[in-house]
Amino acid sequence: MKDEFSDVIERLIRDSRERALPPLTSRDVELPHLPGKALVVIGMRRSGKTFALYQEMRRLLDSGVSAGRILYLNFEDDRLQPMPPDILDRALEAFYRLEPSARAVGAFIFLDEIQVVEGWARFARRVLDTEDARLYLSGSSAKMLSTEVATEFRGRGFAVEVLPFSFGESLRHGGIEPPAEPPGARVRSELEARLLRYLEVGGFPEVQNMDARVRVQVLQDYVELVLLRDVIERHSISNVHAARAFTRAVLLAHGSRFSVNKTYNDLRSRGVEVGKDTLHALLDHLTDAFLVFGIQAFRRSLRARQVNPRKMYAVDPGLAFATSHAATADLGARLETAVYLELRRRFGRTREGAISYYVTSGGHEVDFVVGDVAESRVTELVQVCADISAPATRARECRALGEAMEELGRPGATIVTLHEEGREPMSAGEIRILPAWRWLLGLA
Repeated sequence: MKDEFSDVIERLIRDSRERALPPLTSRDVELPHLPGKALVVIGMRRSGKTFALYQEMRRLLDSGVSAGRILYLNFEDDRLQPMPPDILDRALEAFYRLEPSARAVGAFIFLDEIQVVEGWARFARRVLDTEDARLYLSGSSAKMLSTEVATEFRGRGFAVEVLPFSFGESLRHGGIEPPAEPPGARVRSELEARLLRYLEVGGFPEVQNMDARVRVQVLQDYVELVLLRDVIERHSISNVHAARAFTRAVLLAHGSRFSVNKTYNDLRSRGVEVGKDTLHALLDHLTDAFLVFGIQAFRRSLRARQVNPRKMYAVDPGLAFATSHAATADLGARLETAVYLELRRRFGRTREGAISYYVTSGGHEVDFVVGDVAESRVTELVQVCADISAPATRARECRALGEAMEELGRPGATIVTLHEEGREPMSAGEIRILPAWRWLLGLA
């Protein structure tokens, strides 16, 4: 027998079928079909996870799949509150009541922000085992495939990380298709201007065309939303004042080495009562919510990696700009953030330590080392410097890379800048100097 809540679910399912999909900017995100596995789309709130699901739904519809075979529900919809414990079972049965043939010919089930539903992993596994259905899930927690679901869901999900727009995707959203090869002078000038805008606006889809003042406020609200929903409420944090102060400190440190101990001492000196263990846990929670990322020093010894401070990066250069001090000129740090995020798109989810930073024996820092830290195998060395036109700056950046090339056995390296392009011979090989627009678009 149906009840009132089942009627609500049916109404939401009908509404999703009848409502046209919104205009979509094509994302460079693939959702491969892997038999027996659920596709789990993870990323920070507002970064475009739902639209990645919409993009896949559009692909299915264009390929001839009928709308009746597609179930879409967003579990943060207020009309589903408060949720009964069997909401997932009710939703599935309501879907098959409306479209019985989907059970026979195959269904496509999209469950958005499913991490808020208790027991979702057991349900997902049962659907994979008993139904002819492709399962697409999304959530705002990096732990969706690890500790929280270790027993129920291990090996049954394939994670796809969705970050805010890359530089190329932001161009596409603005009506410019990224070039497939290095362009001429006119287009190059346009791309340079667009890059400077990207480093300020960032890649969150909603803010792309907002007035600067409104955009900054909205991005700050994103931070507050993540802090409240994904950290404070999710992990029952009672010291809200300390959580806010610590979050701000982490965001202000983007592109820099970050010490929890130093931040602890700073907060205590300002009268913020908090323990070190709490701050370490908060940093884990902020990373889990995709607000910030940390990379370790490239050291073969696990102990050495653990004792060296991590370098922190915000999830988006525009968010970093919106949360920085108003008088701070942090263009170089935002460029470094954009480069890190692009490296993460290319390599970052392969294994822990795929992206590191390196300090040479001479004490010079190289921003990014790509490779296998456990085996000390290096595939790329990348340095980021917004402006290397001054001879002393150029010499400093090349010296750091030259030492790293010698010590890590790499014959080549790259410096990413805002505008310059060229080559610098070194005793261990050659350094390529590339403008950021070109490197970010993969036109190296």
